[in-house]
Amino acid sequence: MNESKAPKPMGLYPYVKKAGNLLFLSGVGPRVPQSGSEEANIPGLKYDKNGNYVSFDFEAQCRSVFENVKLILEENGSSWGKLVDVTTFLTDMKRDFKTYNRVYAEYFNTNQPCRTTVEVNALPSPISIELKCIAELS
Repeated sequence: MNESKAPKPMGLYPYVKKAGNLLFLSGVGPRVPQSGSEEANIPGLKYDKNGNYVSFDFEAQCRSVFENVKLILEENGSSWGKLVDVTTFLTDMKRDFKTYNRVYAEYFNTNQPCRTTVEVNALPSPISIELKCIAELS
């Protein structure tokens, strides 16, 4: 299989496992496609020249994670419309859920998979959203 354009996983695990007619996606974050785990590769996070955090754009992370999921699905014989289940992890439900819900509605206006959204204390890098998905193969 060709090298994936998706961001590299943050550990020793695959982004995708096929089982029967299903694709199971490991947690996918918003890092820039074809990047590593460095903080500079996280959309919506801005740092000054000294490495101090100066701004945060959750919507940018939200859109980026959806695009990464699309990319992974398409590279592995599925598509956005074939998603059947989405579990979303947010690090700040109170601050981010309204934005997440609005952007989610844009991306899922026709296909509406089952969905669970949970708040977690932290994710393995300074991201604010991660998706774990199940999709049918095309």
